[in-house]
Amino acid sequence: MKKSYLFLFLILPVLFSCRKDEKNIFEGPNLNDVYGAFSIIEPLTHNVDSVDFSLGETVSFAAQLSKIVDWKITITGQTSGAVKRIEGTASTIDASVATWMGNTTDLPIFKNEICKIQLTFDGENDTLESVIKIINPKINQGFLVADFETGFNPGWSTFIQSGADMDFQIKTDSNAAQGNSYYNMAGTVNWDWLIGYVYFNANSYGAPHYPLTANPDNLYFNLMVYGEPGLQNTLLLFQFQEDDDGNGAFNNTSEDLYSFEIPVTWAGWKLVSIKYSDIPCLVNGQPSTPNGNGQHNPDKLQQINMLDLANPVSGYASTKIDYIILTENAPLNP
Repeated sequence: MKKSYLFLFLILPVLFSCRKDEKNIFEGPNLNDVYGAFSIIEPLTHNVDSVDFSLGETVSFAAQLSKIVDWKITITGQTSGAVKRIEGTASTIDASVATWMGNTTDLPIFKNEICKIQLTFDGENDTLESVIKIINPKINQGFLVADFETGFNPGWSTFIQSGADMDFQIKTDSNAAQGNSYYNMAGTVNWDWLIGYVYFNANSYGAPHYPLTANPDNLYFNLMVYGEPGLQNTLLLFQFQEDDDGNGAFNNTSEDLYSFEIPVTWAGWKLVSIKYSDIPCLVNGQPSTPNGNGQHNPDKLQQINMLDLANPVSGYASTKIDYIILTENAPLNP
């Protein structure tokens, strides 16, 4: 009996101490983060007032809030109109959640320009503002096929139908998605699907083949396409000719031709990207079997063809093209 009392006496402190610790355990969010009043404890700041993204510099933002909220930083180029958005849910904004590397959410791409910065909060009227200067925009890694900044490469081949209201030319104005220039393609051809084309031959870049990786799963074809508001007639067709036998030329009957169709059904600029290994072989728009080795070999790519098409009964078609680039490891993040 004495042993029983002694055992009970020894474990009582342990029981009480455990229950005391349990009282201090609170599962779930802090009540202030849910029901507390919202206020700005520390205003919006950024680590630099000007940035050279071409050198790999970045911008980090910071602010301290009284409670957890959904927040959004919107950066808008005052010359380009480019927009970058960074969003999160927190009471503390710092470099771990809000760092800008110069990329763009909404095209066009940023230029050398002053940018307006706004920090807004879901359900709150407060807006914090600042400005930052881009000394140079970021440089995208990859093989640049065309950005039209220096005119037509003399090695490219072009053709334009003799239709109505034809407007095939490089234009330099504020409408460019990247830089200051783009290629405009527009017109009406009521007897043929083809309106015009540009062929980008590898020889125009100084080699019989494009200098690309041999791994088709690691290569991405990217370009920026503008859809004219109210017009959905344009069909872009990109063809990729592979020189399977390595003789520096392409034979359609014995070598692979892969094709990528882009119906332009949107308004404004849009980035279009596709993995090279996902580009199908098409004949008259239908899946087909390649005539060569049947393998995607980007290192044997001899020519890229850009064809501007439209149904001849649909009337006027118009689009703009900019910044055609091949990237490795991931699609273009402009």
